[in-house]
Amino acid sequence: MNGRILAIHIAAEEGGAPQPVPQVRVVEGSGLEGDRYTRLDGAEPKEQVTFIEREALDALHADYGIQLGAAESRRNILTEGVALNHLVGREFRAGDCRFIGRELCEPCGYLEKQTQRGVIKGLIHRGGLRAEILQGGTLRPGDAVEPA
Repeated sequence: MNGRILAIHIAAEEGGAPQPVPQVRVVEGSGLEGDRYTRLDGAEPKEQVTFIEREALDALHADYGIQLGAAESRRNILTEGVALNHLVGREFRAGDCRFIGRELCEPCGYLEKQTQRGVIKGLIHRGGLRAEILQGGTLRPGDAVEPA
């Protein structure tokens, strides 16, 4: 299960459009620097960072005819070659950072409202992963994602 990061997105404020960044500082116990969920006093573990598979977005298009870009998914990290659902409760590394998968990041009504009808149904159980940051560092597209 060795994969890699394809893209990184952060949104500076709640409801703001996620923007691509060439790299991001990952702050242990807090989140991604500059992202809406990052808190200096510590973020909820399950809200620190979100991941989604490119393969899930490809399947959404193939199975439901819905084209959803990485930024539109509202997840922070786009990966490929990683079965994110298998990382719930498991530690993994991305770049020089270490995470633990906390729960699936199931699609919500807000996501569907911001995109299009059918997104919830198309991303059920493949909407990504919410993870807690165990060790900070820097993430960049191209960084490896692998079990710890």
